[in-house]
Amino acid sequence: MKKKKRKEKKGKRNSVQELLGIRHFADYGLMTDSGELVFFRVAPTNISVLSSVNIQQKILGLTNLLKTDPDMGIVCTDSCECFDSNREYLRRRAVEESNPKVKALLEMDRDMLTRMQAEMSNAREFYLVKRYTGLKPEMVFSQSNTTMKNISDNGFETERLDKEQIKRLLGIYFGTTMDGDKLPDVDGGQYEKEAADGTV
Repeated sequence: MKKKKRKEKKGKRNSVQELLGIRHFADYGLMTDSGELVFFRVAPTNISVLSSVNIQQKILGLTNLLKTDPDMGIVCTDSCECFDSNREYLRRRAVEESNPKVKALLEMDRDMLTRMQAEMSNAREFYLVKRYTGLKPEMVFSQSNTTMKNISDNGFETERLDKEQIKRLLGIYFGTTMDGDKLPDVDGGQYEKEAADGTV
């Protein structure tokens, strides 16, 4: 009897997708319970080489952008390449290699990739996020083009992310994988494809 009450109290567990309010990938972004999120990558600027006047112009540009589009969000993530597959390949080659000199070179290359990834983990990528509510896909496309022009007019290089780029961004943001672009659109999607191909 106690066990039954405990189960009833727990109720239905929400998935992470449901908790985040994410529905599915849309034509130009990510469909959520409160509209379509479209992501724009902004090329970072090395302000250490800019004059104080140019730095002020960049600050003014961002201020103007956020004033004219107050619903715009800013996302900052790590920007590191994933060398896991390369390091794994070098590890296997080192295990198989009988020549000690070649083995040592393979280990050196593997160590170098490990150092490179550690150094690159300090790099950053910057994104602007805009929510479009109650619009048809063609209107989202049109308005997101207007948003891109607004970003560019304020002095920032930008591009709109496609589905694979959004998947990679989500993988990095939630710290799950650096290869998010290789993930299926839905959980278990890769197994459906294998079943359809007759490989499982």
